[in-house]
Amino acid sequence: MTLMGAAYQRSDPPRLIAHLDMDAFYASVELLRYPELRGLPVVIGGGSRHQPIGETDPATGAQRRRFARLRDYAGRGVTTTATYEARAFGVNSAMGLMKAAKLAPDAVLLPVDFDEYRKFSRLFKAAVRTMAPVVEDRGIDEIYIDLSDVVAARLIDDDATDAEADAWWCAREVARELKEAVRAATGLSCSVGLAANKLIAKIASELDKPDGLTVVTEPDVARRVWPLAVRKINGVGPKSAAKLARLGIATIGELAQADPAWLVQQFGPSYGAWLHAAANGRDDRPLVTHSEPVSMSRETTFERDLHAVRDRGHLSQIFTELCMEVSDDLRRKHYIGRNIAVKLRFEDFRTVTRAQTLPMPTDDPNLIRRAAGQCLKRVELSKKIRLLGVRVGMLTRRENMDAHVGATAQEAELFG
Repeated sequence: MTLMGAAYQRSDPPRLIAHLDMDAFYASVELLRYPELRGLPVVIGGGSRHQPIGETDPATGAQRRRFARLRDYAGRGVTTTATYEARAFGVNSAMGLMKAAKLAPDAVLLPVDFDEYRKFSRLFKAAVRTMAPVVEDRGIDEIYIDLSDVVAARLIDDDATDAEADAWWCAREVARELKEAVRAATGLSCSVGLAANKLIAKIASELDKPDGLTVVTEPDVARRVWPLAVRKINGVGPKSAAKLARLGIATIGELAQADPAWLVQQFGPSYGAWLHAAANGRDDRPLVTHSEPVSMSRETTFERDLHAVRDRGHLSQIFTELCMEVSDDLRRKHYIGRNIAVKLRFEDFRTVTRAQTLPMPTDDPNLIRRAAGQCLKRVELSKKIRLLGVRVGMLTRRENMDAHVGATAQEAELFG
């Protein structure tokens, strides 16, 4: 095999899909900021009152930081993420912080800083795209990457005896280079799963965390994937997993060996057929390299229920901040929207939404605040409020609207 030569000639290489997942992303970003916390259990999820406090060591006079501890937390916040040291105590994402405090009372508690996480997200994705431009963005900390063309451009088969093996070997080298590029750009580690499709690549990226690089080819599926729980398949939720368990199926291998007709009978023609295909490692979905967001929103769950009258000033401030944050998101991503909505969850966990559509799309925080306020007036506020959110939908890219306005003005000038 020769690298860096002409394109792969004898036959096309296998489809080569990587799933890159940043390791404990939010927590890892915080450890760059607070390196003294490395090796300690750290939980991300506190509010701004949990910011570290600078102080002077009375014994030495040196400056140091004092961190909040999970044991002192009181409220209803949830864990956003945690370091692997905290996960060893059983702390997981979306777990209530009070419950997490019982498992790891001495863990450090840090507030969420989404602006910082978004900055590092942009950095790692830009580093990947310099080497492999075909990328599907799956959120702030994970992407799919199609390496097929990258590998084809590196290989020639003048002396290749096993073209497919050469392609997988080359793909592994590219994946290793991607990991190094991400670390150079961010100082952070990531885990990469490499497979022939998105479904298996995602499973593979979880197998050897943190800082893993795992290749799962078609012959490897039975050995590496089938022993896993069915919930490891992206698309099998808790309800489906519970039903499968009642039917005597706990692992992916058991699902793969189930009768396809029986699965269709139990789960319907579409989902039943998909379950059998997924368990057998079959997935032909292409990478979606561009998609327009449907809406943008911001919401917050209060640490204590707030009363619409007694806490009116506090609620109004939070409401205004949410509108401003949504406006900032729209402007940063160059979108404007027409549909403005509010979401409230009350103390009894009942959730309501109200929306209205504006004549023209906007990203102006004052217009969003005014429209959201009108929506809020249509909600009966007799119970305390647990959660408040603002959403802007019916989005369009700003440049599209600017072009439309410009064309309309030109038309009026010509024919008016």
